[in-house]
Amino acid sequence: MRDNNSAFVSIGEPLLDVPALRADTPGCETVIHFNNAGCGLLARPVHRAIVEHLDLEARVGGYEASDARAVQVGDFYAAVADLIGSGPGNIAFAASATDAYTRALSSIPFEPGDVILTTRNDFISNQIAFLSLRKRFGIEIVHAADHPDGSGVDVDAMAALMRARRPRLVAATQIPTNSGLVQPVAEIGRHCRELDLMYLVDACQSVGQYPINVDEIGCDFLTATCRKFLRGPRGTGFLYVSDRVLRAGYEPLFIDMYGARWTGPDTYRPVDTAARFEDWEFPYAAVIGSAVATRYALAVGIEPISRRTPELATRLREQLAQIPGVRVLDRGPRPAALVTFDVAGWSPQPFKQAMDHRRINSALSFREFAQFDFADKDITWAMRLSPHYYNTEDEVDAVAGAVAALAASPSAGR
Repeated sequence: MRDNNSAFVSIGEPLLDVPALRADTPGCETVIHFNNAGCGLLARPVHRAIVEHLDLEARVGGYEASDARAVQVGDFYAAVADLIGSGPGNIAFAASATDAYTRALSSIPFEPGDVILTTRNDFISNQIAFLSLRKRFGIEIVHAADHPDGSGVDVDAMAALMRARRPRLVAATQIPTNSGLVQPVAEIGRHCRELDLMYLVDACQSVGQYPINVDEIGCDFLTATCRKFLRGPRGTGFLYVSDRVLRAGYEPLFIDMYGARWTGPDTYRPVDTAARFEDWEFPYAAVIGSAVATRYALAVGIEPISRRTPELATRLREQLAQIPGVRVLDRGPRPAALVTFDVAGWSPQPFKQAMDHRRINSALSFREFAQFDFADKDITWAMRLSPHYYNTEDEVDAVAGAVAALAASPSAGR
C-alpha cells in the first residue's frame, strides 16, 4: 500500500482514489469519522440529490415531484438489485433494517411450538422481536452454539439443530453490531436450502462493506439499512424477498393499499412483487438519495472497498492491542471494520465524551445490546470504532494515539 500522500491507495486492484473520495465527503474536513457502523458520511452527490428533490417538492408539490422523478425513484430498486444480485421486483424499500426485519417476520404464520433457530451473536432488536413472538404466540427460540475457535456460530451444530428441530425460521446476523465478527451466512444458507427451511439474514453492517449475493447466501429474506457503510441517508433501508417467498404468497401482517388491491368488499389481492411489503407513503428525497448512494458504492467498487475497509480496521486493532489497559474484543479469523475494545479505569460516557472532544466520532455498546457475547467476554460496555474506505492511515494512527493518551490517565474517566 502506498502512503497517504500518494494520489491512490491500493489493496489489490482496482485503485481507490482516496484523496478524491475524501474531497467528495464534506465531513472529512471537520471530523475523524470512525462511526460508519452507526452512520456513514454522505457523499456530495447523495446530499445534492436529497436537497434537489426537497427543493422540487417545495416548488411543485410532493406528489407532483415524485411523479416527475419516477425514473430516479425506480432506480432505487434497480441499484439495490445490482448491489445484491437480485431482480428489482425482489426489493422493497423500508425505513430501516429493523423495519424490514419486522415486516419479514410478520409475514410468517407462526404457531405455538414453532422454532426459531438463531445464533448467540444476533442484533438486539432481532432478539427482542423473537422474544415478543414467544410471548404472543408461544414459539421457541433456540440459539446454536458458537464454534470453540471463536469464528462465530458452529455451523455443524446449527445444521444438526436444523435436522433435529425443523425450525419454522432460521435467522442469522452476518455482522453483529457489537463486534467485528463475520458470521458464515452462506454456509448456513446451504444447509437451509438442503432442508428446505426458511432463512432470514440481517446484513445491516455488511451491505456497503462486503460483496453480497443473495443467491450465494441462499436466503429467503435479507434486510439492511442504507445509512451505514452504504453511506445513504438516515431513515432508509431495504428488504430482499426471494421469488419462492413471493410465489408462496407470504405477505406482511398489516398489508397496505400500496402492497395490495382491494378486489371486493371482503377480498384483497397482494401485488406480485416485493412491493407488497411496502406502504403507500415514502420519503422520496431519501429514496432517491439511497439510490444515488448505492450507485456511488458500486462506482467506487465493492471489491476494493471490501479490501481497504477491513485493512484499516486491522491496522487500528494492531495498534490498540499494544496500549496498556486496552483490551481488543473482536473475534474471528477475518473481522470486519467494527473494532471494539474496553479501557481499564474508564466509564463509558466520559470516555466517549473525551473522544468527542478530540473530534473523533465513535459509538458505545452496552451489555443489553449483546447479552450472550458481552457475558462471554465479561464486560458491561465497549467502545466501537468503525473506519471506512475514505478514512486514512494517518487518521487510524491519530485515533490510536488518542486512545493511548486517554488510557494513560484512567482517573479522568471515573
